[in-house]
Amino acid sequence: MRIALSVKDLAYETAPIDLRPEVNAQRSPEYLALNPEGLVPLLIDGTRAFSQSLAIIEYLEETHPQPALLPRAAADRARVRALSLLIACEMAPLNNSGVLSYLRGPPLSADESEVNGWYARWIARGFEALEQEVQALSGDGAHMFGTAVTLADVCLVPQMYNARRYRCDLEPYPRLRAIGAHLEALPAFARAAPERFAPA
Repeated sequence: MRIALSVKDLAYETAPIDLRPEVNAQRSPEYLALNPEGLVPLLIDGTRAFSQSLAIIEYLEETHPQPALLPRAAADRARVRALSLLIACEMAPLNNSGVLSYLRGPPLSADESEVNGWYARWIARGFEALEQEVQALSGDGAHMFGTAVTLADVCLVPQMYNARRYRCDLEPYPRLRAIGAHLEALPAFARAAPERFAPA
């Protein structure tokens, strides 16, 4: 969400939610009153609250259409959405903090090597498919689709960041690594980097 806000040059205020298991601020009564899902991110626009990353980004796309994150042609929009959904629905949910915490706790009681193996498996499965897709869909080797930033790029960068954080092997994905490096160097992406929002 932060990347989309930054790409569209929209001003916003952040309200960090402490997701550490010992805090679980996303499960507090105050937060659940705003978002009964108990998940992040959450966008509050005036009196309305919006949850789910892709829904938020599509809301931003519809309310602030420039610069566009979706191509004009319907078929191209479908391709970009498919790339985005592969990341947001097939990879990210299996590796989110709630799933990883469940793996660690009873009754599964997985150790860290097992949890990391779980994480790496879903990263590899998704990235293998994406690496093949971008061979055909990237127009310049610097973007997931075509030659401009799209919703798919907005989804890729956080997943690449998390893969590095969990020390996943990214060597088999040279196209994704090149795209990720290009995107992370763009000012709009750099402004939204997680390090800039880490607690002091």
